[in-house]
Order: sequence, then structure tokens, then C-alpha cells
Amino acid sequence: MKTIACIYCEGNDTKLAIVTKEKGSTKLKILSTAAVDVVAPKVGTETATPFSLDTEGLQLEGIDTGQDAGGLIGQADSPSILAMAQAFKYINPNKVEFIPALTEPAIFYHTYEGPKDLKPQKIIENLINEIRDSKNIYIEKGSIDYTELSDGGLLAAFVEGQVACVNLINGIANHFGKKFFKVPTIKSADVALAYYAAKRKKFFPDDQSLIVYIGKEYSKLIFLHGRKLKHIGTTLDIGTLNLHTYDVYFSKILLEMETGGVSSLDNIIVCGEDDSENLILSFYGTFPEANVSRLEFDDFDLSSLGDEVKSKISSFSVPMAIATEFFDELAKEHKGINLLPKYISEEQKFFQFSWHSFAVLPLLFLAPFLITLKVLQNNKDAAQLDQEITQKTILMRQNQEVLSKIAELEGKINSFDQTVAILDSASSGAGVWHEVISDIASFAGRKQDVWLSRISKDEGPTVLLEGYGLNRPTLSDFAYNLESATLKSVLYEPLREQNAYKYNIIFDISSYPKKKNE
Repeated sequence: MKTIACIYCEGNDTKLAIVTKEKGSTKLKILSTAAVDVVAPKVGTETATPFSLDTEGLQLEGIDTGQDAGGLIGQADSPSILAMAQAFKYINPNKVEFIPALTEPAIFYHTYEGPKDLKPQKIIENLINEIRDSKNIYIEKGSIDYTELSDGGLLAAFVEGQVACVNLINGIANHFGKKFFKVPTIKSADVALAYYAAKRKKFFPDDQSLIVYIGKEYSKLIFLHGRKLKHIGTTLDIGTLNLHTYDVYFSKILLEMETGGVSSLDNIIVCGEDDSENLILSFYGTFPEANVSRLEFDDFDLSSLGDEVKSKISSFSVPMAIATEFFDELAKEHKGINLLPKYISEEQKFFQFSWHSFAVLPLLFLAPFLITLKVLQNNKDAAQLDQEITQKTILMRQNQEVLSKIAELEGKINSFDQTVAILDSASSGAGVWHEVISDIASFAGRKQDVWLSRISKDEGPTVLLEGYGLNRPTLSDFAYNLESATLKSVLYEPLREQNAYKYNIIFDISSYPKKKNE
């Protein structure tokens, strides 16, 4: 199911019809409609924008029409926007595509006079150049399109600058908290209405037909030859609000028939704000040979609309014609005029890039791929390095254990060396003392008048000898017999009945190995 909102902007009068096509259904269904007078208020004044509303089930209680009128047409909180927003009371506007329909002076027509046996894009280029040269208007490609006329000529339609009807749609979007709604195309109201009338009426190939669309302030005269468009008359500044007599239409019709090369009328189709019996009878009186009829809409499902809206459904002729043409184009049954200025298509893009940005756009997809590839490679290298670090950590711990064992062995070796040194020192000391004792014993054995009572040694190499001697000179000889010995003191100390001397001798025991080596 696809839902569209067709908006016809005709001066201050705006018609809205929300149309959907359900799967399996041959009819288009109108969900709701709205008719609003959109008037641009004067800047700096407070006023209520006048509007009228025709919708099914729409309630206007609580709408405050007093507001700051400093905004433009399409202000998000204006009464006209609020009124059109009410048409979406039971419809999600985010799922709806909006299709504006324009007529003169919002859209311009131009008859193509160049070669026609060209490709469509080449014809568009020729049209742009032709309009630029003849009217000094510069048109972008998306803002112009064409359709074929009954005589084989081409009729181009184009827009210039900002499209007010699209601004109105943006105002509705702002009301619902969005920047814009999707606008897939902009339609020509006149071309679409001609297509719909030709589709609904069974015209003969040679029939000259006239579609009279009567609006509130403006009216349109559209001529067909057979089932193809022949001529679009200039917009008439007469409508239901300023029409005093139907005779005005007849003079305008005769003038446009002369301009469009129409000699007579076989069919007259009446639609718009006025399709009354009085109007039809008036046409019969002026064109007695023409078949005058209303434009019927029995191909639409109107079950969702109220009786009041159904009674004046003809006033929504253009929105319904737009819906028919749009869905027929989707079904590849018809090709109408489709306009979509570049600024509208650009603002609706998800990525809004300039032309050179699109050249760089592939890099936006290539760069993440390369970065991802590099990250994966780095992760793989990091995992491999982590594995190597784990292996080297285990090896380091094993080496530390080996070093600990080596240090333990080195400690044992060092302690062994110390033990050997101590043993060697002890062995060496034992030899020195043996030599000292041997010297003392040898001397005492020879003299037999000296004896030793005490031997002591301090922390240093000095040894203290204490004893007694019967002869004082012998004590001097005893000190001289010892290496590096000094007789410190000799004290007279009688021993029993004999004269005796107590002596103190000190010597350096470290000199004894030297003495022995000499």
C-alpha cells in the first residue's frame, strides 16, 4: 500500500487530498481532504489568517487563530497549517509522499520549436537554451519537462526559483517536528487534469473537447484533440468568488478557441468549485452542438469521506487527477510532466554532497575497509607478540631459577674458599707457634735459669711473654733470641731464698715466617 498527499496550490486556495492504493484494489481510495485559504499576513501585525476547511471528521475546536503574523506562508503554527495537519489525524505523515500540483503563474509553459527526433535529454538541453535565448531565463535540468501535443508539437513546463507550494509542505513538516517531507515530483495541474479527463471520457480521435475548471478566484480552459492535449488557455481571473455572470466564460472560451486553432467543440467537461446544473445549461445554450457533462470520479473509493465532502468532490478534481497520473506512471502506463528542482532533491538527500564530494565518496567506504584490515592485521601481530612475550617470560623465569641455583652454588664455593683459607691460616698459625715454642724451649733448655709462666696474645700480632729468671743478663739474651722482641720490664722479685727477676717481653709473631725464610 502506497499513500500520497496531493496538494494543489491555486493562488490563495489550496486543496489537499490524501490518496492511497491498496493491494488488490483497482480503485484509488481517498482517506481525507482539506480545502484551505492560505493568505500571507502582513509582517509586524497580529491577525488571524482566514481559512475554510472541508475534511471528513476534522474538528477545529481549540485552534487558536490569533498568532504572531511575522512568518510567511507555511508557518508551522499558522491556522492554514493547523487545518491541513488535521487531515493527518489518523494518518502517519512520515509514511506519506507529498506531490504538489502547480498552475500559472507558479508554473510556466513554453512551446518547443526545435527538432523533435532527438533523445529526451537532448530535447531538454535545447529547451533550456531556447528559453534562455528567447526569455532570458536560466533553467536547471530538473526544473523543466515536456509533453507531446496532439499536433505532434512539444509543450514544455518549467518552474523558476523557490516553489511556494513546497514551502507550504515544509510548513506542514515543521508542524510535525520534521524539516521536510518527501517530495518525489512536482506536477502540472493542467496536464494532469487533461490526462484524467481523457482517460475517464470516451472521446473519438477527431473530437474537439474543452475542460473548464472553475476555481474560487481563477479558472482554467484546457483544450484536447481526441485524447491528447491541444492547447492550455491563459489563466482566467474569474471564479466562484468574483463571478457575476456565466457569459464571461463564453467570451473567454471563444477567444482561446481562436488562439488555439479550435474551430468547434464536441465535448465540454465541467469540474472544480462549480459544476451546477445552471452552469451546464448555460453551456448548452451557448454551444448547443457540444456534449456538456460533469467530470465523474466513480473510479475513486470515497467511503472514508462524509456526505458534505462527497457532494462537492469535484472541487478536488486536480488532486485526484494528480493521484491518477502518479499511480499510472508507477504502473508504466503513462508519462506526464515531472518537475523537481535541484534544491529540493538536494535537501532531501540523506548525504548532502557537492559533485566533487561524490568523487571522494568511494573513499568513505574504502577507508573503513582498509582501516579494518589494518586493525585485524595489528591484532594478529599483537596476539603473536603476546605469545612470544609469554614464552620469553617463561624462559626468563627458568633463567632466574638457574641463576638462583648458580648463586647458591657460588655461595657454597665462596664459603668453601673461606674454609680453606681459614684452614690454611690455622695451619700456617700452627707452624708459627710451633717455631716460637721451639725457640723458647731451645733457649730455656740451654740456659736452665729462665722459665715461662704466661703467654698471651691480643687481637694484633703482638705476643706477651711473662716469666722469671735467675740471671738478669740471661733475660736480655732471651729477648734477643726472639725475633723483633722487646724486654719491656724486669722487676726484682725474690723467689724463696734466691734472687729472681720477673720479666715482660713482647714480640711480633708475624715476623717469624720472615725469620724462617731468611
